[in-house]
Amino acid sequence: MRTIRILGIDPGLRITGFGVIEKTGNKLAYLASGCIKTDAKASLPTRLGAIHAGLCELVAQYRPDQAVVEIVFVNVNPQSTLLLGQARGAAITALVAGGLEVAEYTALQVKQAVVGNGHADKTQVQHMVRRLLSLPGDPNPDAADALACAIAHAHGGQGLGQGPGALATKGFRVRNGRLI
Repeated sequence: MRTIRILGIDPGLRITGFGVIEKTGNKLAYLASGCIKTDAKASLPTRLGAIHAGLCELVAQYRPDQAVVEIVFVNVNPQSTLLLGQARGAAITALVAGGLEVAEYTALQVKQAVVGNGHADKTQVQHMVRRLLSLPGDPNPDAADALACAIAHAHGGQGLGQGPGALATKGFRVRNGRLI
């Protein structure tokens, strides 16, 4: 059986969560997780550079086969949405620079795949990630979200040979090779 290493990213300007898992057959194994934190007092370019550099280091260290990033939705505050989008862009460019194709999922899709409820709260996500990966305790919320992205991808996401049909059974639809 082929082992596939997946890097999940929960982008944020202040805190970017990451999680690395391996999938062998139907078995998932935890490798690493954590957060890349930026200094709120630093300039925006410096903060974006820190996210990019941190993810480039992770890609070099863990050598994932696939990467997945959570899709950002528009918030009430347009300025916050813009900043979050820029952090997400820094993350994606680091992954692409590392030679990875990047899958993208909404928070609703990730929660549905991991918890079974697209409107689950962070505590529920943490608990299910802990159970699915047999962790000794709940991971940090940002790391849990990143691990949940990787788990959702492993359980029928793009590029794992399971195809769109596997996602349809979970209520997901695929158009042009992307989840909708």
